[in-house]
Amino acid sequence: MTDDFYRIRKLPPYVLAVVTEMKARLRAAGADVVDFGMGNPDGATPRPVVAKLVEAAHNPRNHRYSLSRGIPNLREEIVKRYRKYYGVELDSNSEAVVTMGAKDAVAHLLFAVIGPGDEVVSPNPCYPIHQYGVIMAEGQACTMPMPDPASFLNRLEDHYRTAARKPAMVLISFPHNPTTQCVELDFFREIIRLASHHGTMVVHDFAYADLGFDGYTPPSILQVDGAKEVAVEIYSMSKSFNMAGWRVGFCLGNRKMIAALARIKSYLDYGVFQPIQIASIVALRECEEETKKICATYQERRDVLIEGLGRAGWHVPPPRASMFVWAPVPEQHRELGSVEFSKLLLEKALVAVSPGLGFGPLGEGYVRLALIENPHRTRQATASIRRFLKAGK
Repeated sequence: MTDDFYRIRKLPPYVLAVVTEMKARLRAAGADVVDFGMGNPDGATPRPVVAKLVEAAHNPRNHRYSLSRGIPNLREEIVKRYRKYYGVELDSNSEAVVTMGAKDAVAHLLFAVIGPGDEVVSPNPCYPIHQYGVIMAEGQACTMPMPDPASFLNRLEDHYRTAARKPAMVLISFPHNPTTQCVELDFFREIIRLASHHGTMVVHDFAYADLGFDGYTPPSILQVDGAKEVAVEIYSMSKSFNMAGWRVGFCLGNRKMIAALARIKSYLDYGVFQPIQIASIVALRECEEETKKICATYQERRDVLIEGLGRAGWHVPPPRASMFVWAPVPEQHRELGSVEFSKLLLEKALVAVSPGLGFGPLGEGYVRLALIENPHRTRQATASIRRFLKAGK
């Protein structure tokens, strides 16, 4: 029945739901499934943040409607963070808005600034909202292959030279979900140069800003001179502070886009529950060491997973950042495709992963594993995968 609705007809079946439903059936039957599927942090939110939430929630003044663009002190705190970490100066009133997580920021920003037929370029594969948020906003999603960032950049330059109508927006995300690819600041400099020359907006989804491994520090696109003239960046507290369910993010940068997002949000919501915003101030102000510990936890899990997969004969390059591993389907099962392989892995090894096809056609041939299980459970999973792959030879 839902397919009768105009916008719903534009959305394909959610490929990732196939594995999710199968996992639920197995667990209902009592199976012990190790779940690497959804990028859903399993760690606790830092205690000072929870304590401040409880304190603020007891104050009746915080039970009223909040501000759709976020309370001033929270916006000021994210501005301070950008000054400290990236050397970026932002105005908390005109260049920052609080959102209900990164996904909310992407979706509502697209509704605010994209018109019918406007082309939005993004990599393929990509996080689903980057493509389907464009479609829901009546834009034209143009996904370009990204075997590596340099190839994507070359294709983008070619597109600018040959396209009859220039893109309205370039929508990117590094560290990248799902492929975990990373870039240096020179990549962003080229993006800003192209966008400035052609009058294109740029949106950078920076959800994994604080999850860099082996000494790698993900750069902010706003560090580039002139970036604020054409670009915004979306920062999320979900992964950096184990606050996924709290739904707190920020959109920062270009004043015109920020004003458009703030205006459309004023029609759509009354902002994040105020005690959550107050607690988020504490996270940004006091929990720097907790963020480092969270990053170290993901790096440890990465190492355990990569080592265990290697022992199973499934050799995967270790990611430099994010909370994922992007793994080619093992050669002996490649002809199955990512969806059928994911189903088989779940059935035979009781290990859940996300099929690459769920992130776009060029995700086919890969699966994504989220680093959301502890080392013990991860070793359990890789031992089971080893038995499964050995039996399949």
